[in-house]
Amino acid sequence: MNIPLLDLTAQYHRIKPEIDSAIQRVVESGHFILGDEVQAIESEASEYLGVKFGVGVASGTDALILSLRALDIGPGDEVILPAYTFFATIGAVIHVGANPVLVDIDPDTYCLDVDQIRNSITPKTKAVIPVHLYGHPAEMDSLIEIAAEYGIKLIEDNAQAIGAEYKGTKTGNLGDVSCLSFFPSKNLGGYGDGGMVVTDSKEISDRIRKLRAHGWKKKYYPEILGYNSRLDAIQAAVLRVKLKYLDSWNDKRREIAQRYSEAFSNIPKLKTPSEKPGAKHVYHLYIIQSEQREEIKEKLNRVGIATGIYYPQPIHLAEPCLKYGYRIGDFPVSEKASQETLAIPIYPEMSEDEILFIIRNIQDPD
Repeated sequence: MNIPLLDLTAQYHRIKPEIDSAIQRVVESGHFILGDEVQAIESEASEYLGVKFGVGVASGTDALILSLRALDIGPGDEVILPAYTFFATIGAVIHVGANPVLVDIDPDTYCLDVDQIRNSITPKTKAVIPVHLYGHPAEMDSLIEIAAEYGIKLIEDNAQAIGAEYKGTKTGNLGDVSCLSFFPSKNLGGYGDGGMVVTDSKEISDRIRKLRAHGWKKKYYPEILGYNSRLDAIQAAVLRVKLKYLDSWNDKRREIAQRYSEAFSNIPKLKTPSEKPGAKHVYHLYIIQSEQREEIKEKLNRVGIATGIYYPQPIHLAEPCLKYGYRIGDFPVSEKASQETLAIPIYPEMSEDEILFIIRNIQDPD
């Protein structure tokens, strides 16, 4: 077999008539930047998440940057975030001139370890960015309590977890502002880059609308220094089609994940994903962890099963972050995860034969 980590072509063919019609609708309209399609996905996505406002932007990274800017976070400020995440999370903090303050992760969920946050708060702390990594929600009750106690903002990085829930509430509806990514591989992905900021604050949403379009509310009359970061109409139209299927796709991911976890439960020294009480994991990635990662990876690749490492380097050891004084050993859980975690295929269109083939090859040590 040849099983990819994700098969977007298979997904396309299942909804091809709707996708083709949506793209044709945009092309025939002649309106490609912002416009009705973007306004519609902003409304539909925010309604899905249970928030008041959505603002489409050019990428998930831009969603983070614009959120920080909208909250007036910049030089001299500190932002707390996990040491194990996609680089864009810390990159956004660096881009606005703020100082990233890293904490280690929970070894079971790979999300930010909330027990370490209070010791990292200083008078310069302006925000915490919990990342709902791999599709599992961070421990939001504690984060909300800490943010209220210290008067700091809570920015959810919900790039990997759209549709996930924390105690019955969708992630993206738990902080002051939340950032989405529509990168093609995401559970809700477009056919190119795209992102969104969602919030219950009209003030924040209005500011992000200015920031995404050169700082203006009225065209050609900038009020603040902004960016060119607009979600385009074709991506919006594609996302509108896919949003209708998101819950059923996430349910299928959860079903496959459960089968994996049951099948792998008795394999010595192989750790499977956790789902904490009150959490609804949507398995953007299915992550196994083992000291024998390289041997497992090599074996699976040899038989045609694609794998991925998310992430091979904790962010405190990335070149742009060394100036902050972090060194090997500072975040042992993150460092161990970077050395041992491995993603295996999980996507709604997987066949029964593919699922069984993966299970057999992980269960078989040879």
